[in-house]
Order: sequence, then C-alpha cells, then structure tokens
Amino acid sequence: MTVLLPPTDAGYARAAALLRAGGLVAIPTETVYGLAGNAADDRAVASIYTAKARPSFNPLIVHVADRAALDPLVEVSCEAGALAAAFWPGPLTLVLPMKSGAPVSPLVSAGLSTLAVRLPAHPVARALLRAFGGGLAAPSANPSGRISPTTAKHVMAGLAGRIDAVLDGGACVVGVESTIVGFDAGRAIILRAGGVATEDLARVLGYRPEQRKDGAAISAPGQLSSHYAPRGRVRLEARSVQEGEVLLGFGAMACDLNLSVRGDLAEAAANLFRHFHTLDERRVAHIAVAPVPEVGLGVAINDRLRRAAAPRPD
Repeated sequence: MTVLLPPTDAGYARAAALLRAGGLVAIPTETVYGLAGNAADDRAVASIYTAKARPSFNPLIVHVADRAALDPLVEVSCEAGALAAAFWPGPLTLVLPMKSGAPVSPLVSAGLSTLAVRLPAHPVARALLRAFGGGLAAPSANPSGRISPTTAKHVMAGLAGRIDAVLDGGACVVGVESTIVGFDAGRAIILRAGGVATEDLARVLGYRPEQRKDGAAISAPGQLSSHYAPRGRVRLEARSVQEGEVLLGFGAMACDLNLSVRGDLAEAAANLFRHFHTLDERRVAHIAVAPVPEVGLGVAINDRLRRAAAPRPD
C-alpha cells in the first residue's frame, strides 16, 4: 500500500527511513513531483524504472541538498558553476562529467559518462534531502510517457500500489520540469527546455546557448519524442475546434479550459499538466490546444505540447 506522508519532522523521518531501506517515495519539487530512490542503491534505482515502466536507456536526475554534496559526484566547470550560482536552488539541471568512483548506481546514468544533477528549491524536498543525507535519483513520479504530476493526488492516481509513499507538499508552483543544460567543447547547450528560460541563461553565460538537435542520441532525461502525454489525442496550433474536441486555450478566448486567460506564460506552465490531468479525469478523447508564444517559458510549454502530440503506440 502507498502511504501519504505529511511535511512534518515525523513525515521526513519516515520518508528518509523508507529511502534508506531501498524504498521509493514521491516527493514535491518546485517543478513537478519526483519519484525518489537512493541514487547509490542499484535495487532502488532499478525499482524506479520498474515502477514507472521507464526505458533503461533513459537516464535519471540526481537531486542533492547543497553544492557540497556535488563534490564526490561531478566535475563542475567555471560556466557550470556560474549557472549553479545564478539558478540553484531552482529548476535547472546540469549534465556534468561524472567523477571516477562516484557513489551512484550505474543505472542512474544509463551507461553515460555524465551525470544530471540538481538542487531543488521546494522546502519539502530540501528538508527530506537533509534528513536522508545523500543523493536521490528522482524522475517525474508518473508512469513513463504520461502526464507529469503536480499534486500528490496526481501521483496517487498513477503510481498508487507501485511505490511506498508520497510526501505531500501541495501543488508545484513551476509546473514543468527543469531546464537541462549540458556542455559541448566548453559551451552550454540546452538538452531540454524547462523552468529556466533561454533568455535568462544567456544573461549569465554572455551568449545564447544552442538547443539540442532533434534526433540526437539521448544524453539527458526528457528527450523521448513521445512523452508527457494525456490519454486523449492532442492537436496543436488550433485556431478553431473540430467536432468532438475539447479546446485548451491561452489568452482571452472562448474555450473549455484556459492555460492563462491573462496570457501569462508562468501561469500557463503551472497549469499545463494540471489541465491535462483534468482532461484525463473527464475521459476526453480529443484535445485541441490554442497557440502558445514560443518565447520565455513558452519554449518549455511548446516542447511538452509537441511531445504530448507526437505519434504513440495505441
């Protein structure tokens, strides 16, 4: 049975004990809920892949409590350090060279020589990481390819009975996953758009980082072509509604659900997965989505929408 734990000292102690014993606990972050397991425990990490039915070639992100916890894990370049100083704790993941002997299961990196690491900002996640005292591998707490969860209720709907516990920290404020940045010949490259906008990265780096090329080998989480999908089929750039469709709008418009009536991209990001979960609960079969500007957080929103709309097996 999956238990729901409160964000109290007793809840943190219970969650940390479960994790030390090799169990799985869903935890809130500012982006989405993550399915956490001890990053150094082969069996715990294997259980993450099993619970999510996640492909084993898709690497995981290791969450840590502070910068000092990175020392045994990864090599941090000057540019990576500058990004960490600017955006950590927060919705940024850095893919960095993994140190020899790093206390991480090889299943976490899916055979790569790099490791994805992040310092989450959510106070509940940070309290648990301090109580646990080590790195936690934590992909989104949902069945692989499905909608990412932004509440404990969403986690229970997808994974109840498959994991040990859910630590309830309320609704996630960012609502889309972290931006993932890697490095090629010393220059930053965006491997997945997310909660930190390209424009903000550019202000720190002094140049606009390039985006990962479509079709490139998987080098970080969240790069599968079909991902983040509701049960209903998704049609993008909808300026009118076809018969049998429900319209997910953006801005002032007539629609069934609206990502943001004000046209606010931060609000739209926070609402995206929440609205997809609502449409799933209503058993909507066809979803039309209004255009969302491809600027700022709109880049991450459109990335998730394109993956949700990508062809998938029936």
